[in-house]
Amino acid sequence: MTIKKVLLIIIFTFSSIVSFSVNYEVGNEKSRILFIVDASQSMLGRWQSGRKIDIARNLLSVMLDSLKNIENLEIGLRVYGHQKGYPPQDCDDSKLEVNFLPASISSKRIINKLKMIRARGTTPIAKSLEEGALDFPDKKTRNIVILITDGKEECNMNPCAVSEMYQRKDIILKPFVIGIGLDKDWKNEFDCIGKFFDASNENEFSNILNIVISHIVDNTTLQVNLLDNDNNNTETNISMTFYDSYTNLEKYNYVHTMNQFGNPDTMYIDPIMDYYIVAHTIPKVKSNVFEVIPGKHNVISLKTPQGELEFKMNSKTDYQYIVRKQNSDSTLFVNNINNVKKFLTGAYDVELLTLPRMYFEDVKIEQNTKTTYTIPTPGIANIILPSKGYGGLYLKKADKIELIYPIDAKKTQHKLTLLPGDYKVIFKSKNAKQYIYTKQEDFKIKSGSSQIIKIN
Repeated sequence: MTIKKVLLIIIFTFSSIVSFSVNYEVGNEKSRILFIVDASQSMLGRWQSGRKIDIARNLLSVMLDSLKNIENLEIGLRVYGHQKGYPPQDCDDSKLEVNFLPASISSKRIINKLKMIRARGTTPIAKSLEEGALDFPDKKTRNIVILITDGKEECNMNPCAVSEMYQRKDIILKPFVIGIGLDKDWKNEFDCIGKFFDASNENEFSNILNIVISHIVDNTTLQVNLLDNDNNNTETNISMTFYDSYTNLEKYNYVHTMNQFGNPDTMYIDPIMDYYIVAHTIPKVKSNVFEVIPGKHNVISLKTPQGELEFKMNSKTDYQYIVRKQNSDSTLFVNNINNVKKFLTGAYDVELLTLPRMYFEDVKIEQNTKTTYTIPTPGIANIILPSKGYGGLYLKKADKIELIYPIDAKKTQHKLTLLPGDYKVIFKSKNAKQYIYTKQEDFKIKSGSSQIIKIN
């Protein structure tokens, strides 16, 4: 086996849909870290101050020592490439060496176990990730995996596919990859596993490990500013969903809130993954993908300027109206008349589901303004037919008529709520055999009135 350039892959996995870092004030849930350590033959190669396996032991021991006093934290150890020598290649050489125990106990046990490990075999990364995901006792905790290796997969499996599979199952989140002396070609291969960090020396590598620890134990907060058209932080009371940017799985659902000083709520959020936010305005607003900096107060801004729309009508009938983006056939929202609703500022087309239907084009929604349309009170038309038959009710428009209601051939009486206007009934009895027996009747509907229309 050729000596490989040192590569350390740090993969975080996580099972709870809503979870927080170890010392988060909200939830304070138990976390489990599984270290997966490469003990393949190539780890005997040298890098800077010593052999790669020794450097990994030392740096890992420092990390473990920093974790031993953290409450609600359990740690385990899986090693691969240490049970059988190479050649021949043994792609099943992966074993859970230290089961999960409180960090105060397991940290020392893992350090002692690492001292006994000898680098001997091959590099089954994908298999170790696959088996490592099953090492966790349950999915109720915040499960974190840290994989340390000096090279690529050597067992004809695809660690990227394994990573993706468990991410989409909400077990493995987007990995963090730390490479030492990694050439460009290798970097591209590991980009599909997770987020890449390049450490050019041991000190830099140690600093990156501190960043990893920060992801695990530091309080991380987020503030979402919902901006109006003037970029002022004035919008609020909007539902927001946070999604894992890799799996598109929802992680948090919050309703945006302002305190008495006009400042948005400070939210606790797990910094392990990258996110995007969907603000459930009408229409919705989606943020760009963003990275959360661990141990910091992060601020994200979304432009969500809104105004109100209202259609008013004095009627006992619960009419609805359809809102569409201007010049679009797709339904954006359906609302009830006399129900005020907020929409993003802009121009819309509206269709009222009255009889006859009413259409409003280029409805302007302006920031912090209510746009109101008053619809005339409808009237009642009682249409009485001499028999079952065929025909329809028409709206008279200038010199033309428009069908608005086909007559039900099974009914002889039709009670309809109609907007004020001029109408015409055209009817032919079911038993009439010639067109000359077609009958018609004109009538007028006024607001709030009731009228009987008899067809003789």
